[in-house]
Amino acid sequence: MDREQDELQFLGLFGIFKESFKIIYKWRKIFSQITLTLILPLSFIFLAHLEISDILLLRISRNENALYETRSTDDKARKKRISDVITSEWATFWLFKAAYLTLMLIFGLLSTSAVVYTIACIYTAREITFRKIMSVVPRVWKRVMVTFLCTFLAFFLYNVVAIVVLMICLVLTFNSDSGVIITFFLLILYVVGFVYMTIIWQLASVVSVLEEVRGIKAMVKSKKLLKGNMWVATIIFVILIVFSVVLQYSFQILVVLERTFGTVGRLAYGILCLLLLLMLILFALVIHTVLYFVCKSYHHENIDKSALSDHLEVIYLGDYVPLKSKDVQLEQV
Repeated sequence: MDREQDELQFLGLFGIFKESFKIIYKWRKIFSQITLTLILPLSFIFLAHLEISDILLLRISRNENALYETRSTDDKARKKRISDVITSEWATFWLFKAAYLTLMLIFGLLSTSAVVYTIACIYTAREITFRKIMSVVPRVWKRVMVTFLCTFLAFFLYNVVAIVVLMICLVLTFNSDSGVIITFFLLILYVVGFVYMTIIWQLASVVSVLEEVRGIKAMVKSKKLLKGNMWVATIIFVILIVFSVVLQYSFQILVVLERTFGTVGRLAYGILCLLLLLMLILFALVIHTVLYFVCKSYHHENIDKSALSDHLEVIYLGDYVPLKSKDVQLEQV
């Protein structure tokens, strides 16, 4: 990044987008290699899962309709055969979902680690090559994985508490006008909390790569950094989510559900959606990293470039010993 750290705090919403675009454009070769290696498989897996899930659910739906039609007959053998097929298809569906989530997790965390490490090297003016990045990513990935698991647990507990509260509310206010209003209000609070936790997790992934903390500590650090910039982070999150939802909806309409375009037309739209998705993912990862540096600058936490450079070199050498706070981090200016 060409800007000095004390200038980053003045970057607003459009400044962060502009800075992210400049970084990608200036270092387009290295980001193209990362995209083709990690983000392209991630994007392909996501879109392919929409198509395959639709095919599997369509088969299950057809067999369930066939089973329903045989209920009025006495053909027990046919009923059992269809029932066994449905059971097998549901097992296949859930195994496919498990494999999909596993691959998405692996490539998602690897992509995050690669992009964050790359931008940190750019920030410290270190020599950077694609081979070097790929040798570092598996080591950094472990730290990001710990943060993800802690975040997953936090989301799980959050959803359990939300369901319990909602059920209690429905029982206490059953069949009343006030119950509808309270339920609607609780749903709004749930969405706000969910978005808030997601934003914290996204920045915590960056923190896990560039600082000595991981897991719950990384989430706490992320929360502190977002103070004063939460609205900017929220608007960025909403913009990226809107683009993501529009892209997913377009893929489902034009590729998954559409049958009038023919194979060639659907393939063309599928490739277009794939290209747009991988660009969106890359842009989002760069934005999250730039937001991290903006938040550091906003809180007047000066990152010593030489210390951070040494920190990155330790990762590259393979003996990942996190630097102490006084080394990387971060003095109060």
